[in-house]
Amino acid sequence: MSTALRAAISVAMLAGFYLLGLLQLAVAGFLIYEIWTHLSGLGAAKLSWVLLAAVGAVAAGLWKAIRSRPSEPEGLLIGPDQAPALWQTVREMAVEAGTCAPDEIRLVPMVNAAVSEDTKLLGLIGGTRRLYLGMPLLQTLTVDQLRAVLAHELGHYSGSHTRLSAIAYRGRAAMHETLSRVGRWNVFGWVFKGYGRLYLLVSNAVTRRQELEADQVSVRVAGLDAAVGVMRELPVLDAAWDFYFGRYVAYGWEHGYAPDDIFGGFGQLYAARTEELARLRDQEPDTETSRWDTHPSAGERIAAMRALPAVQHAPDRRPAADLLPRLDGAGLALQAAVFDFGDRTVLPWAEFTAASITAVQQRRADRIFRSAARRLDIPEAGLAEILELSATGKLGELAAEFFPDATRKEAAVAFADPMDDLITLAAVRSGVATFRHSWSEPARLVDMSGEPADYTEIAELAVDARTVDQARQRLAAIGVQIEAARVVEARATASGADVMAAMANVKVDDQDADLILLNRGFVFVPAPHGTSEGEKRLKEMLAGNDPAVLATTYRFIPYEEVTGARITKTVPIGFELTTHGGATIVVKARWAGEEIGDSRDTVEAVLKRIIERAE
Repeated sequence: MSTALRAAISVAMLAGFYLLGLLQLAVAGFLIYEIWTHLSGLGAAKLSWVLLAAVGAVAAGLWKAIRSRPSEPEGLLIGPDQAPALWQTVREMAVEAGTCAPDEIRLVPMVNAAVSEDTKLLGLIGGTRRLYLGMPLLQTLTVDQLRAVLAHELGHYSGSHTRLSAIAYRGRAAMHETLSRVGRWNVFGWVFKGYGRLYLLVSNAVTRRQELEADQVSVRVAGLDAAVGVMRELPVLDAAWDFYFGRYVAYGWEHGYAPDDIFGGFGQLYAARTEELARLRDQEPDTETSRWDTHPSAGERIAAMRALPAVQHAPDRRPAADLLPRLDGAGLALQAAVFDFGDRTVLPWAEFTAASITAVQQRRADRIFRSAARRLDIPEAGLAEILELSATGKLGELAAEFFPDATRKEAAVAFADPMDDLITLAAVRSGVATFRHSWSEPARLVDMSGEPADYTEIAELAVDARTVDQARQRLAAIGVQIEAARVVEARATASGADVMAAMANVKVDDQDADLILLNRGFVFVPAPHGTSEGEKRLKEMLAGNDPAVLATTYRFIPYEEVTGARITKTVPIGFELTTHGGATIVVKARWAGEEIGDSRDTVEAVLKRIIERAE
């Protein structure tokens, strides 16, 4: 079956999706007519309401999808005057690919490239063409490899793949909006779910074939070596990009900091991590493709490329960055266009890394300091109070909270690792140590002369009542002020928390509420009486609010304040939480309550962990 025919079938199926919606509306109207013809009163009203609720969710999703439009173009617009060499390359390759050059080139913050086209009349009339080019590609690829990427994207134009992109967008939007509003027991929704899966199977098969056709253009225009080379390099780039954001950017971002040059930092990381990247390149690409995938596997695409007739091309191993003058400046401009730093403190990389790790250390320390304050019945605690617990032989009681499987004596010994973190925090706060940034290895703790700092031995002395005074003396000798390590967040917050589960319309101490389960604790949000549109309310709440804001605004019970739990009922789930203050919180789910995903199972799993911890 040709790609064009597959695409036509995809469009026809999209039309069928809307027709199916109209048919169900007609059936619902007929059934309501029959109900009121043969019944009356409260029974007829209830049956009619059930039908309207079921088909209404479908109708609402379809209506929203019909009115939806693709979002405004993203990224940084790069004109021919800003990057003449890049534009010349794109135009020359467009001629070789047998298509027109794009009207716009936009830099985007991702390891990817893409094309789009604003069309009218089901793709019969063309419109503005845009080429989206990932900044990391320009930073890391060679000109040869970038040509292969560009040729692939231009191949989508020459194959007229973008003419139906707007329709494809509408189709997926219709599926998403409609199916997201359909409950698991909605009989009308079952038909749509089956039809939606069939549509995605056909649509994804079309896009996979289009990718292989675009690969053919890449090989013909840029050459086999370049096309295969970039296909093997892109997974490496993607892994490096994820590593960079996860290990370098995310920690500080969650704690209110931002680096002053995000794209520049990635370029330096890529240049410094040569050995790790080389090991990734040695891995063979994946060869398995699922029927649900929108792209064939890299291994399948490479095999298809190598089966094509060989085309010779003169290699161009210059850095792709040569095609865009002042690449660093373009990166800063893109950063300003696509990243919202909000009220975060922007710092140079060395300071950003030091501040980020210190913030992580402080958050971990605060957890310990809060527990110590509860045990000592004081408003706030710090390292000084922890050392005093050790000196009086009571550290094991505190440590047992963090090492529940150990005896108090064993827990006190094991507490040497957390103690090392607390002493490190005190050293940093005292100005005698800092975390040194590195692109080639993890950040290291060093003293102010740049030499490695290690407080392991002092920490081991500090957890023993017989030697804690020696630890104090050694800390004083090197300038570490014990009082410098104090609690910052005297009460646990949900800063940086993620949502694990959400259940609508539960009863919390006999009050209507929605339950948001975070990886930091329970959030109880007051809810309207009744159980209608609970899932919709949850999704809107979570889409529009940071979990930390919800925890600040509504009742938040951190896990660390929970001393025990008891599951009182399994279906629908009911449970009780006991807190350090002696309060008991009673939660009861309702038969008609709604949830997102398998939230009930997630809540039960968390409760079981709390119960195991308390035993």
